[in-house]
Amino acid sequence: MAFELPDLPYAHDALAANGMSAETLEYHHDLHHNAYVTNGNKLIEGTEWADKSLEEIITGTYDKSAVAQNGIFNNISQLWNHNQFWEMMGPGASSMPGELEKAITDSFGSVDEFKSQFSAAGAGQFGSGWCWLVKDTDGSLKVTKTENGVNPLCFGQTALLGCDVWEHSYYIDFRNKRPAYLTNFLDNLVNWENVASRL
Repeated sequence: MAFELPDLPYAHDALAANGMSAETLEYHHDLHHNAYVTNGNKLIEGTEWADKSLEEIITGTYDKSAVAQNGIFNNISQLWNHNQFWEMMGPGASSMPGELEKAITDSFGSVDEFKSQFSAAGAGQFGSGWCWLVKDTDGSLKVTKTENGVNPLCFGQTALLGCDVWEHSYYIDFRNKRPAYLTNFLDNLVNWENVASRL
């Protein structure tokens, strides 16, 4: 089955007032994300992965010993990552539901401490990658970071929140100020209801 580029859950300019411009979404969703869809479909065509789900392909092609993953993994994993990323954001103010706030406070001591650790993970990811809030296999919440397209599925974890720290995600709006992009992401862009629904 061929995968398709999902529509954004909001208009291209819906996040502009919150610090992510329409131009960023046009490049990031319409071009970068779409390239992962197109390339991923080409790479799995005629292979054992052609009729598998995104999740099955990711976990089946991830090689924990590889410095650089294969093309199928890279494109399919990035396709999945971006599918989640757009849903994890939204226009307008979003307050953190009580259940999520309690889980974060129990795990990190406070929401501010979680945000500090999440931002540090994203800023400290050398080169391209992602930072995540995950529910680990033991049920605890943790902040992690991954290189390139690697994501929490590779480690049996549940992705609650992910932030893309590839330069194409922030360079139009923030230039080389990745920490400012991460702060803005947490304070103005996250759809906390969506994050809570993943618990």
